[in-house]
Amino acid sequence: MDGLAILATALAATAVRAAPASAPSSRPTSAPAVIFRPPAGPAAAAARAAAKAEIFEGDASGVANGKIDEAVFSRLGKLGIAPARPCSDAVFVRRAYLDAIGTLPTEQEAGQFILSADPAKRRKLIDALLNRPEYAVYWAMKWSDLLRVKAEFPINLWPNAAAAYYVWIVASLKENMPYDRFVREQLTASGSNFRVPQVNFYRAAQAKDPNAAVKAVALTFMGTRTEKWPKQRVDGMAELFKCIGFKSTLEWKEEVVYFDTLKALRAAAEGKLAPAVMPDGTKIALSPDRDPRELLADWLTAPGNRWFARGIANRVWSWLLGRGVVHEPDDFRDDNPPSNPQLLEVLASELAAAKYDVKHLFRLIMNSRTYQLSSVPEGGGEAAEANFASYPIRRMGAEVLIDALCQITGTTESYSSRVPEPFTWIPEDCRTIALPDGSITSSFLQMFGRPPRDTGLESERNDTPSAAQRLHLLNSSHILDKISRGRKLAPLLSSTAGGLKKRATSLYLIILSRFPTDKELKALETYAAASDETSGTAALVDLTWALLNSSEFLYRH
Repeated sequence: MDGLAILATALAATAVRAAPASAPSSRPTSAPAVIFRPPAGPAAAAARAAAKAEIFEGDASGVANGKIDEAVFSRLGKLGIAPARPCSDAVFVRRAYLDAIGTLPTEQEAGQFILSADPAKRRKLIDALLNRPEYAVYWAMKWSDLLRVKAEFPINLWPNAAAAYYVWIVASLKENMPYDRFVREQLTASGSNFRVPQVNFYRAAQAKDPNAAVKAVALTFMGTRTEKWPKQRVDGMAELFKCIGFKSTLEWKEEVVYFDTLKALRAAAEGKLAPAVMPDGTKIALSPDRDPRELLADWLTAPGNRWFARGIANRVWSWLLGRGVVHEPDDFRDDNPPSNPQLLEVLASELAAAKYDVKHLFRLIMNSRTYQLSSVPEGGGEAAEANFASYPIRRMGAEVLIDALCQITGTTESYSSRVPEPFTWIPEDCRTIALPDGSITSSFLQMFGRPPRDTGLESERNDTPSAAQRLHLLNSSHILDKISRGRKLAPLLSSTAGGLKKRATSLYLIILSRFPTDKELKALETYAAASDETSGTAALVDLTWALLNSSEFLYRH
C-alpha cells in the first residue's frame, strides 16, 4: 500500500505544474492525475520503503501479550515466518476507531493520541471506544447483515418489524448482553413480530419450513452451512421446528410466531412426534409440554458444544483481523480446518470463561500484539496472510466510507424509503451505519458493495475495488459537492489564516488521522509555488482530492 508520502514525493519528483487556480469544481479532472503519477527506478523504491517505515511502523519491537500472541507467534515460528513490526501510533488510532466503532477519529482525537506520552494509551483508547455509543450502532449494522434485517423482498419483514428488530439488536449490544442470552432470546421467542422483535429471526429465514429454520440457525449461530450437510442431519434437526406456527392478525403485516401445542399434541397422539437428532448425534426427545426451541437453545449453548463458542469467537476474530481462523467465518466443516487450531481454542475458551462477554473478546484481541502489527508484511505470502503475520489491508466498508466522507466534509446523506408502506423517513443527520433496514439504500452503497441482506452470508459484503468506484471518487458531482460545499472544510480551503503548513496539517489529521511528514509538506510547498497562486488554496483543494483518493484513506491498514 502506498501512503501519501509516496504520492507527495512523486508530485515533487515530476515537477509538473498545476492547472491555473480556480474553483474546486475544476479539480476532479486535473490535479489528481498529476498527484497520482508515481516515480520509477531504484530511488523511488527506496523512497517508498522509507515512507512506509516512517508512516506505518512504530519504533518498538513489541512483545507477546498473552495467550493469543503465544498461539500466533508459536505457529509463525514453526512455519519460519517473521511477523511484521508493530504499527505506529497514528496507524493504531485510526485502525482502532474504524474497527471498534466504524468511525474516523476527529482531528483533535487523532492529534492528542499521537502526541500523548502515556505508555498505556492504547489500552485506555480501546476501553474508551468499546464504551462509546457508536459501538452498539456499528455492530448492530453487522448483526443486521447476518440476521437479514430487511423490510422488502425477499426477506419481507416489513418496516415495523425491521425497525423493532433493529432497535432490539442495538439495545442488546448497548447493554452488552451475554452472547448466549442474545442467541437464546431469538431462538425461543414467541409473539408478535411488531412487539416481540426477537421472533423476526424466524421470519427473516428464506422460508417458513423447518429446513429453512435449520439453515438459519446453523449459519448464524453455528458458523456452518447446511448445504454441505447430509440430508439425514438436516432432517434430524428439522424435527425441532415442525410444530412452530405463524399466524397473521388484523393489523397490517403483523404476524405471530409461536409453538403450536395443538399440532404437537396431534403429532404425539398419532405417534409422529419423533425425537430430534442434533448434528453431533445427540438425540432429544420432544414433548407437547415444552417448546422444542428451548431444548435447542439448551443444547447449543451448553458448555462443550463445539460449534457455539468457536463459531462466534471465529467471527469476532474475522471482523477485527480480516479473515477467520476458519475461513470463511461461516464455513465450519471437517474439510475446512482452522489455520491455527490452538488460536481458535484460546479465543473460544476465553469467551466461554468470560460468560460470553463479547466485549471482553474484543478487548483481548485489540490489546494483543498480533492485532497491533503493521500492515507492512515481512514476507511469507499466502501462508503469512492465513496465519496473521501482519494486519490485513482492507477497503473501508460502504457505510463506513460514506460516513467518513460526511464527517470530513461536514455534509450528510439523504435516506428514505417510499416503499413498502408505511413510508420510512430517515432523519437527515442519521449516519449510514445506523440505517435500520437493508432495504433503505443508495447508489453509492450499492456501488461500494453494501450487502443486500438476502442470505446472511459474510460473503454478501463485497469490498473489492472497481473502476466505477474510482471514477466516482475522482470525478463525481457527489464527492465534488461534499468538498466544495462542506462546512468543515471551508475554513481550511477558503481562508488563508494559519498559513499553508498549518492548514495542510489539519487536512492530514482530518482525513488520514496523522501528521504530515516533512517530505510531504515540502512537496506541497513546491507544488503550491508552481501553481502561481500565493495563498496555497488551490494546492490545498488538490491535496484534499488526492488524500480522499489515496489508498491510505480508502483502506483500513
